[in-house]
Amino acid sequence: MSKTATKNCITLKGSAAIIKDYLNYGVNSILFQRGIYPAENFMPQQQYGLTIFMSKDEKIMEFLKNVLGQSENWLAKNQVEKFSLIISNVHTKEVLECWDFKIDSEIPSDQNQDPNIDPNNPPTSSKELKKIQLEIGAVMRQIAATVSYLPLLDCICSFDLLVHTLKDCDVPENWNETENVVIRNKQTVSLKSFSTGLQKVNTVVSYKLNE
Repeated sequence: MSKTATKNCITLKGSAAIIKDYLNYGVNSILFQRGIYPAENFMPQQQYGLTIFMSKDEKIMEFLKNVLGQSENWLAKNQVEKFSLIISNVHTKEVLECWDFKIDSEIPSDQNQDPNIDPNNPPTSSKELKKIQLEIGAVMRQIAATVSYLPLLDCICSFDLLVHTLKDCDVPENWNETENVVIRNKQTVSLKSFSTGLQKVNTVVSYKLNE
């Protein structure tokens, strides 16, 4: 019985790793689906029971590795409120789309809320990894389906990935604060959510509706 309990035991560190992987696959899928870079710059990978196209560009891979690597530490301490993938017109700098990945704590009230207070008694979840991955797969399918209703991006675009943390979070010196994102004539669509049992991730896309 103890082996089964250990197998299904997810800590905040494990939850952070699951969310980091989702963000990596999710961001890459969005960059591919929205045509931010040529299709030949991506290669297919199998994950969550789906074929997901991942960037082969070393600069993009390194950027995501750095941002998500640092963010994984914050997620493991419950210090992240949301991630925002910003897609902008390269020439005008206008924001055309914003993908928000909102993080909500689901730690039960009777468990230790802060893993730093008592590292020997961290909050845990018994939710099965297979069920979590099925939930993530459902979100990834919705991300792929957004191309059917999101406006065509008929200009050269760039992207950035912002991390919204708690105020008492230690931020590296080479990271800068950014202003709030504003989208003119904004429309918003909420996708499905998934939960690790400790943290819930809600994915929302906001876009500029063409006039």
